[in-house]
Amino acid sequence: MELDLLEFLVPVENNKTLFVWNITPDLTEAHIHERLHEIFSSFGPLYLVKVHSNDPLSSPGFNGMIKFYSAAQARKAQQSTDGSMLFQNTPLKVKLSSKQTPHFLSRSRPLSHARCVDLANHCLGFNGWTCDIIALKELPDEEEDKADVSGQVRVKLGCVVEISFPRHGVSTRGAAMVEDVLVHTGPETLLQKRRSLHKLVRDRAAVQAFSTVLLVLLGEGKVMVELRRSAEHLFSEEPEGLIQVHNSDQNRDQVENLPADEDLWEHEDLDLTVW
Repeated sequence: MELDLLEFLVPVENNKTLFVWNITPDLTEAHIHERLHEIFSSFGPLYLVKVHSNDPLSSPGFNGMIKFYSAAQARKAQQSTDGSMLFQNTPLKVKLSSKQTPHFLSRSRPLSHARCVDLANHCLGFNGWTCDIIALKELPDEEEDKADVSGQVRVKLGCVVEISFPRHGVSTRGAAMVEDVLVHTGPETLLQKRRSLHKLVRDRAAVQAFSTVLLVLLGEGKVMVELRRSAEHLFSEEPEGLIQVHNSDQNRDQVENLPADEDLWEHEDLDLTVW
């Protein structure tokens, strides 16, 4: 029985990326994207689907890129679809990527929170895991004794969450800290910004917890959950030893409004420091 591992990390390996050529020009880009996602997601969860027009110097038409979380699923998809017509009247060419991954992109990066949730739901089902807040509190500000006459409020939040997989008897914890300076433009606006920070720090803590999880695919829809390492020693009653995220309003908007088909880590300019 062939085992396959899925990680809650951005897939950067060449053997997880497929390229599709010979897509005819009589189809719309939106239709091609929909069909590619429908066909290739039947082999396993997808991280990315993109469609591009062919180079002007080439014949008219389109080409596509599909990125899997799993190398084994990408290989099976390539072998099953190469030379098939799928959604058009002429055969498609489907090949694994042969490009070399640049060294600076070869490091594995955590998935965004939304992608972590999608991957967990796809492999384990909506009831296959839970996320509970262990601690969420405001942390003291080292500069709180300094008077602020500009109407700004410095907020520092710490959060610890626990992600559990009840059917597998496995759980792991993650922690994060968000620090931001909010402009006091009224109680309702300030409350809304605080709620946004609360969500952000919870999501960041969950991402950190998911990064320790390995999904072992056993075939026939069976999945085991293992941990990359135990994170229990990182946490005490106080949310210290956290991942520090310095986040301005502008940077947070950039993170929250990223398109769903973009690599989140390629757009972040957050300062992450592990204490």
